Amino acid sequence: MPKQALTFAKVSYFCPLIKNKFMATTADIRSGLILKIDGNLYTVIEFGQNKTARAAAKVWAKLKGVDNSRTIEQTWNSGETIYPVRVEKKPYQYLYKDDTGYTFMDVETYEQITVAEEMIDAPKFLKDGQEVTVAINGETELPMTVELPDKIVLLVTYSEPGMKGDTATKTLKPATVETGATVNVPLFVNEGEMIRVNSKTGEYIERVK
Repeated sequence: MPKQALTFAKVSYFCPLIKNKFMATTADIRSGLILKIDGNLYTVIEFGQNKTARAAAKVWAKLKGVDNSRTIEQTWNSGETIYPVRVEKKPYQYLYKDDTGYTFMDVETYEQITVAEEMIDAPKFLKDGQEVTVAINGETELPMTVELPDKIVLLVTYSEPGMKGDTATKTLKPATVETGATVNVPLFVNEGEMIRVNSKTGEYIERVK
């Protein structure tokens, strides 16, 4: 199937006031924004503003490298120019992993891409057929990040036997889920049950019946 050109009509992740210019100001900073700094791409994880009576306001941000796990902190003067990257987010489906990386399929065009593990926010929770969101660089049309849903339902494939009636305790035990990851679960959760997990924190949320 021929490769289809990517468009940006669905979701625009740069300031609409600046239209086609790839720049904005610190007023446009928000979590999830991807910025170009010294030729490298970083995702905004946290941000805030420092105000003092005697000095100009400063805007700070905690940033994570798009293609690695490195985190840095950056500070700007309030109103200073920043350089966001135009991004389109598209739904993809996880297919398989091999020596070349993780392969996903565009659910609309069926085009496949392969990315490195470092580009995936929670690879340990990926399961066959899992739908994810891929951020595409508007300049290069290349994938930048892969995000799993915040909450994922997984099968418990191994855990020590549960304790009936022990639903009030806060004591946790390790359990292995279908992707091979380990999640700490309440004592009453048994092998063969489905659980809902927070993919961002790796924490157990609830048992799914």
